[in-house]
Amino acid sequence: MKITLNGKLTDTQIKSVFELKKTITDAKNTVVIVNGFAVNSDYFLSENDSVVIIEKGIMPSKDEFESMISARHTPLVYDRLKKAKVAIAGLGGLGSNIAIMLARTGIGKILIVDFDTVEPSNLNRQHYFIRHLSMQKTDALKEQILAINPFISVETKNIYLDETNIKDLFDGYEIVCEAFDNPACKATLVNTILTELPSTKIVAASGMAGYYSSNKIKTEKKMKNLYICGDLTNEAKPGTGLMAPRVQICAGHQANMIIRLLLGIEKV
Repeated sequence: MKITLNGKLTDTQIKSVFELKKTITDAKNTVVIVNGFAVNSDYFLSENDSVVIIEKGIMPSKDEFESMISARHTPLVYDRLKKAKVAIAGLGGLGSNIAIMLARTGIGKILIVDFDTVEPSNLNRQHYFIRHLSMQKTDALKEQILAINPFISVETKNIYLDETNIKDLFDGYEIVCEAFDNPACKATLVNTILTELPSTKIVAASGMAGYYSSNKIKTEKKMKNLYICGDLTNEAKPGTGLMAPRVQICAGHQANMIIRLLLGIEKV
């Protein structure tokens, strides 16, 4: 029968996944994934099954690594995502966490844009560590992305975005994720892309401050190419700060909407 084994089409007469595992490794600590599910008991193979068998603690080859990620996704999802190009504008609490989520999902090319450096007050909600203090956010985040998935293409731009550079920078990207703190910068980015890059979709955010109910954060389609995540109300202000839980919930909404759009699903 024909199966896909660690990303490669294979013809085998072996009937069970555990028998198959013995032909690959005698290691006891292995990950065995069959058709997207990790299995702990034996499984009888069928035609066209997808099997991934990887030894724990060992860095696999690119094909094995990608097949392992693909196996944990819904079938055919990874093939689409690894061809995608996504840009993230702003690498604070939203953007840094969104970039990490997209990296774990296997987005093929990610452009990350910010002009700032990592400083101590970022550590309460942004995806940085003490070792990153004083580093450019783009460099610190690229380091983390490649530590998660070394086969992703990561482009960095240490630049302040305004009307003069937005079009040229984001032209050719399917989706731009807006992740700014500054309302004026948000408006400039969104308005410029809507008017000058009409085929580009924007996933923006508004309202994720404080520790209000998680259930108030949602995703809404505001117009043809604009999606906004958040509660649309609770912005950061004196007495209401930005805290990791709600910021990351909103970041999760943005990352999930990006994935849905890449898969051709526009309904929020």
